[in-house]
Amino acid sequence: MTIASQQYQLLLADDDVVFRETLYLILEPHFVLIEASSGAEAVELSERYRIDIALLDMHMPQLTGLEALRVLKAVYAVAPCILITADATDELRRNAAEANAFTVLPKPVTRRELVTTVSSAMEECYDDADIAASLLN
Repeated sequence: MTIASQQYQLLLADDDVVFRETLYLILEPHFVLIEASSGAEAVELSERYRIDIALLDMHMPQLTGLEALRVLKAVYAVAPCILITADATDELRRNAAEANAFTVLPKPVTRRELVTTVSSAMEECYDDADIAASLLN
Protein backbone atom coordinates (compact mmCIF):
# COMPACT_ATOMS: atom_id res chain seq x y z
CA MET A 1 0.00 0.00 0.00
CA THR A 2 1.47 3.35 -0.99
CA ILE A 3 1.28 6.56 1.00
CA ALA A 4 -1.04 8.02 -1.63
CA SER A 5 -3.60 5.25 -1.14
CA GLN A 6 -3.50 5.91 2.62
CA GLN A 7 -3.77 9.69 2.06
CA TYR A 8 -0.95 12.02 2.92
CA GLN A 9 -0.77 13.62 6.36
CA LEU A 10 0.01 17.32 6.55
CA LEU A 11 1.18 19.03 9.73
CA LEU A 12 -0.15 22.58 9.90
CA ALA A 13 1.52 24.63 12.64
CA ASP A 14 0.56 28.26 13.24
CA ASP A 15 -0.38 30.12 16.42
CA ASP A 16 -2.85 32.31 14.49
CA VAL A 17 -6.05 30.27 14.69
CA VAL A 18 -7.81 32.24 11.92
CA PHE A 19 -4.91 31.75 9.50
CA ARG A 20 -4.72 28.06 10.45
CA GLU A 21 -8.45 27.64 9.82
CA THR A 22 -8.11 29.30 6.42
CA LEU A 23 -5.30 26.94 5.41
CA TYR A 24 -7.31 24.03 6.80
CA LEU A 25 -10.26 24.83 4.54
CA ILE A 26 -8.00 24.99 1.48
CA LEU A 27 -6.04 21.81 2.20
CA GLU A 28 -8.53 19.54 3.98
CA PRO A 29 -9.99 17.97 0.85
CA HIS A 30 -6.53 16.71 -0.14
CA PHE A 31 -4.82 15.73 3.13
CA VAL A 32 -5.37 14.35 6.58
CA LEU A 33 -4.55 17.47 8.59
CA ILE A 34 -2.77 17.54 11.92
CA GLU A 35 -2.93 20.97 13.57
CA ALA A 36 -0.54 22.54 16.06
CA SER A 37 -0.60 25.99 17.66
CA SER A 38 3.09 26.09 18.61
CA GLY A 39 6.43 24.76 17.45
CA ALA A 40 6.67 22.52 20.50
CA GLU A 41 3.22 21.06 19.82
CA ALA A 42 4.24 20.44 16.18
CA VAL A 43 7.25 18.44 17.35
CA GLU A 44 5.14 16.53 19.88
CA LEU A 45 2.55 15.65 17.23
CA SER A 46 5.29 14.51 14.85
CA GLU A 47 6.26 11.92 17.46
CA ARG A 48 2.72 10.50 17.47
CA TYR A 49 1.74 10.78 13.79
CA ARG A 50 3.44 10.17 10.47
CA ILE A 51 4.16 13.51 8.82
CA ASP A 52 4.36 13.57 5.03
CA ILE A 53 4.52 17.36 4.62
CA ALA A 54 4.60 20.30 7.04
CA LEU A 55 3.58 23.96 6.86
CA LEU A 56 5.20 25.85 9.71
CA ASP A 57 4.73 29.46 10.75
CA MET A 58 8.06 31.05 11.64
CA HIS A 59 6.97 33.00 14.72
CA MET A 60 5.30 30.64 17.20
CA PRO A 61 5.57 30.18 20.96
CA GLN A 62 8.06 27.77 22.54
CA LEU A 63 9.86 26.83 19.31
CA THR A 64 10.04 28.86 16.11
CA GLY A 65 8.99 27.28 12.85
CA LEU A 66 12.66 26.99 11.89
CA GLU A 67 13.52 25.20 15.13
CA ALA A 68 10.58 22.83 14.68
CA LEU A 69 11.59 22.28 11.04
CA ARG A 70 15.07 21.18 12.11
CA VAL A 71 13.59 18.59 14.48
CA LEU A 72 11.11 17.35 11.86
CA LYS A 73 13.79 16.98 9.18
CA ALA A 74 15.90 14.89 11.57
CA VAL A 75 13.03 12.38 11.79
CA TYR A 76 11.33 12.85 8.42
CA ALA A 77 14.20 13.62 6.06
CA VAL A 78 12.07 13.17 2.92
CA ALA A 79 9.05 15.15 4.11
CA PRO A 80 8.97 18.63 2.60
CA CYS A 81 8.76 21.38 5.21
CA ILE A 82 7.51 24.79 4.11
CA LEU A 83 8.17 27.78 6.33
CA ILE A 84 5.59 30.59 6.24
CA THR A 85 6.49 34.04 7.54
CA ALA A 86 5.75 37.73 7.25
CA ASP A 87 9.46 38.27 7.85
CA ALA A 88 11.13 36.53 4.88
CA THR A 89 14.62 38.01 5.11
CA ASP A 90 17.62 36.77 3.14
CA GLU A 91 19.15 35.49 6.39
CA LEU A 92 16.01 33.49 7.20
CA ARG A 93 15.95 32.06 3.68
CA ARG A 94 19.61 30.99 4.05
CA ASN A 95 18.93 29.41 7.46
CA ALA A 96 15.87 27.63 6.08
CA ALA A 97 17.85 26.31 3.11
CA GLU A 98 20.58 25.05 5.46
CA ALA A 99 17.87 23.24 7.46
CA ASN A 100 16.61 21.63 4.22
CA ALA A 101 13.32 23.53 4.08
CA PHE A 102 11.47 23.03 0.82
CA THR A 103 10.90 26.78 0.61
CA VAL A 104 9.92 29.90 2.51
CA LEU A 105 6.54 31.43 1.67
CA PRO A 106 5.97 35.09 2.53
CA LYS A 107 2.81 36.11 4.40
CA PRO A 108 0.30 37.04 3.34
CA VAL A 109 0.26 34.01 1.08
CA THR A 110 -2.31 33.71 -1.68
CA ARG A 111 -4.32 30.56 -2.24
CA ARG A 112 -2.57 30.10 -5.60
CA GLU A 113 0.92 30.44 -4.05
CA LEU A 114 -0.01 27.97 -1.34
CA VAL A 115 -1.45 25.25 -3.56
CA THR A 116 1.26 25.68 -6.21
CA THR A 117 3.99 25.34 -3.58
CA VAL A 118 2.38 22.36 -1.85
CA SER A 119 1.74 20.75 -5.25
CA SER A 120 5.38 21.23 -6.27
CA ALA A 121 6.58 19.80 -2.97
CA MET A 122 4.43 16.69 -3.33
CA GLU A 123 5.49 16.09 -6.91
CA GLU A 124 9.18 16.71 -6.21
CA CYS A 125 9.44 14.77 -2.95
CA TYR A 126 7.02 11.90 -3.62
CA ASP A 127 6.83 11.90 -7.42
CA ASP A 128 3.06 12.10 -7.02
CA ALA A 129 1.57 13.93 -9.97
CA ASP A 130 -1.97 12.90 -8.93
CA ILE A 131 -1.99 14.79 -5.62
CA ALA A 132 -0.21 17.68 -7.32
CA ALA A 133 -2.91 17.83 -10.01
CA SER A 134 -5.76 17.52 -7.49
CA LEU A 135 -4.40 20.50 -5.54
CA LEU A 136 -4.28 22.65 -8.65
CA ASN A 137 -7.85 21.85 -9.73
